Amino acid sequence: MKNQKARNLAISAIFFALLLLELFIPNIGNIYLFPAMPAVTTIPLTIAIYSVLLGARAGMGLGIVWGVVSMFLAYTRPTSLVSIFLFQNPIIAIIPRALSGYLAGIVALKNNRLYYCLSGLISSLTNTVFVIILASVILNGNQELLAHLGHTNGNLLVLLTSALFFNGMLEAIFSAILAPIILKPLIKIIQYK
Repeated sequence: MKNQKARNLAISAIFFALLLLELFIPNIGNIYLFPAMPAVTTIPLTIAIYSVLLGARAGMGLGIVWGVVSMFLAYTRPTSLVSIFLFQNPIIAIIPRALSGYLAGIVALKNNRLYYCLSGLISSLTNTVFVIILASVILNGNQELLAHLGHTNGNLLVLLTSALFFNGMLEAIFSAILAPIILKPLIKIIQYK
């Protein structure tokens, strides 16, 4: 029991440090493929792997850390006007990321590649879908955001979906492919005594 607590603490420290590196070092956690387009984020993969290793509640905790740091960065060094609007709001910044970690841990019911793949996919899609839905509900009618997206009158849900769909699909595919590739050997190493 004592060894397991120490192991879990060490894993948590490593993933917390990895998350901070992804958030603070440009083009590691948020990769900008095209100018003026939202970044493709690799962070859901990190959250999914952590959730599989330590469970849904731990994944939710790391997701909350991701959300809080994202909100901090939106205030201190925003990358775009869209990130200011979206991620300075604690509901939009934290809830999708917390759910991303929680649901990724719940999906990983069995120790096999299919569940690892689903965990990566769910982590990424949950973040993207909930950011779009919550932003559409909370920021509906925000003329400044609509103007920045190129429309003065439009449905924010449709505009955000069209703006984030490509990135969200890339993230989901990336996470779904890499999660089982990383998790299989990692679990063997962690379980080795």
